[in-house]
Amino acid sequence: MSELLKIKNLNVDFALRERTLRAINDVSISIDKGERLGVVGESGAGKSVLGFSIINLISKPGYIDSGQIVFKGEDISKYSYDRMRTIRGNQISMIFQDPMMTLNPVLSIGEQMRETVFAHMNVSKAKANEICVEKLKKVYIPSPEKRLNQYPHEFSGGMRQRIVIAISLLTNPDLIIADEPTTALDVTIQAEIMDLLLELCKTDNMGLMLITHDLSVVSQVTQRIAVMYAGTIVELGDTATVAHKPQHPYTVGLLGALPQRAGSEKRLNQIPGVMPGLAKIPAGCPFSDRCSLVGDICREKRPQLLEKTNGIRVACHFVE
Repeated sequence: MSELLKIKNLNVDFALRERTLRAINDVSISIDKGERLGVVGESGAGKSVLGFSIINLISKPGYIDSGQIVFKGEDISKYSYDRMRTIRGNQISMIFQDPMMTLNPVLSIGEQMRETVFAHMNVSKAKANEICVEKLKKVYIPSPEKRLNQYPHEFSGGMRQRIVIAISLLTNPDLIIADEPTTALDVTIQAEIMDLLLELCKTDNMGLMLITHDLSVVSQVTQRIAVMYAGTIVELGDTATVAHKPQHPYTVGLLGALPQRAGSEKRLNQIPGVMPGLAKIPAGCPFSDRCSLVGDICREKRPQLLEKTNGIRVACHFVE
């Protein structure tokens, strides 16, 4: 596969009145064309900030302090607003977790889809409608011609999320960033949306970055997993290997907390403590306050993300 996206030593800061806080700390990952990468971790791990950084949608006072975001061979982290518009929503699309927040309730589905088409293509209204109908068919929306004239409130949650996916496909992007795309949906609809994203990646050879807190979802859809904690990647590697033989204590804790791992009539496992806020991240390993393996070196020196056994990269002083 050819490399589509390469993030090198990315640092994202938030400049507050009292001090500057680091939300993304020295993150380096890559996605090949057609590859599916899962980014997992608890709320506050920095997953969404990473996704927004790629398309330069970080709200002030946040900003990219240093590092590179190389997309199709070019560093887009330094692009101007106008130049970034040729990438954002065109070559890189993003799917957000709440379709009712994404869709405008006072505009019909057709108006919203055509708006996206006109922003990136010089086509007639008839051609735009044709493109919209084609994408709605692709996400299995029944009677797509009729649906163009309907409004978001006339659709179920699952249908709205399919429409959001259809909008993200309008420009035939090379990469889709899906930020918790199934959070607001029930379990059966979640499975349908995941199957749909998987199918689209295979048929259209699109890259996918799936951001979620649910390791069970990631293990079914992605080829590689990046586990994030407090703004940094603590484990990175092949999905099957990470899911069945986790090496970082945090990944072990996340997998151990899954209900299916606990079994029936047993208490759920949980990781003690909570994710530290940006102002309270420990000086050494960010997971040191919650880790069962912690030693003196963990409180003094931040571990590097290095390759360990089975080709998995782990940021831990005590993993061999």
